[in-house]
Order: sequence, then C-alpha cells, then structure tokens
Amino acid sequence: MSRAAAIKQGYTTGARTLASRSILGLAKTRVTPNALTTAGVTLCGVAAVLVLFENRNEILFYWLAAVVFVAGSVLDILDGALARAGGKTTPFGAFLDSTTDRVSEGFVLTAIAYVFARHGRDVFVAVTMAAVAGSFLVSYTRARAEALGLRGDVGIGSRAERVVVITAGLVLAPWGVLPWAIVVLTLTAWVTVAQRVLHVRKQLLEANSRE
Repeated sequence: MSRAAAIKQGYTTGARTLASRSILGLAKTRVTPNALTTAGVTLCGVAAVLVLFENRNEILFYWLAAVVFVAGSVLDILDGALARAGGKTTPFGAFLDSTTDRVSEGFVLTAIAYVFARHGRDVFVAVTMAAVAGSFLVSYTRARAEALGLRGDVGIGSRAERVVVITAGLVLAPWGVLPWAIVVLTLTAWVTVAQRVLHVRKQLLEANSRE
C-alpha cells in the first residue's frame, strides 16, 4: 500500500470510528437514518441558496454556506453510522443515502456555477460542470466495480476530500480562491475516475491470469 493510500485509509477509518462513537446515543432514539439523510440533503440545499446571495455580503453568505454545507455533509456521514450502530440498515436506505450524496453536492456546485455566470466567468462555469460530471462518475465507478464484486474505493478524490475542497473554496471565496478550488476539485475527481478504471482493469486482469 502506498503512503498516500495508507494516510487516506487511516483518516477514513478514524472518521468512521468517531462517527460510530458519537452516534451511540442517537441509536437509542426513534431518529432514523433516512431522517438524517433527508436533513443532510436539505441543509446542502440551504447552503446552495446562501451561495446565491454572495453579491449582498460575500463574507457573511459564503461563510454561512460553508458552515451549513459542512453540517449537511456531516449528517450524510452520520446516517450510515446510525444505520450500522442501530441495526437499521436497509437496501432502500443505502440507495437513498447514495443518491442524496450526489444531489447534495450537485446543489452546491450548481449554485457556484450560477455565481460564476453572474460574474461573467464563463470558463469557470464550464469547469464547474466538469466537476459535477467528475464527482458523479467517481461514485458511479465505485458502484459499478462493487456490482462486479471488485474494489472501487481507490483514488485521491472521494467524497470526503471533495467536501473539504468545496468548503475551503467557500471560506476563501471573498479572496478569489473559489474558482481555483473548483479547478482542484475537477482535476482530483477526474484523476480519481481514471484511478478507479485502471484499478478495476488490474483486478480483472489478475482474476483472468489465475484462471
């Protein structure tokens, strides 16, 4: 395992452990994972709306959007932890969680693209659309790999990393960083897609060579 992969696996495992511990009390209540999923996507929708008001007060609305987006993304993590801790996992819940993850990110990126268009930054509008496509394909390649019984969770740009990049871009947006954060997001998403395609190909070749 490469050093980067080891670091990623370490913080991913740590985040999941922390989420599982923090959710133990909630697992004893009537709150369902689907309720957390719904709350998470709703908060991300609110964050997208806040981004649209950046022309009134950049620091206020970009920072509020960042806080609300992080809160919504955290709930997207906790819904899975709640399902596992409370024995509430269901096929529909897993499907809903995966679907709303894409919707949540799409809301915020669409709002960011609109802001770029408002300011006449057409190149970055196109880059943001490429980021949307790339982020969706990151999830799709993993799902298709797992449907084939293979691993598809490799790469430098999984959802956790994308949330960090978007949040950093929003926080630093008043100083002109947001367009470049989206460039980074786009590059990492598409590199991750390529990494996953190559990883699936490698696994299939190894499986064929053993036959």
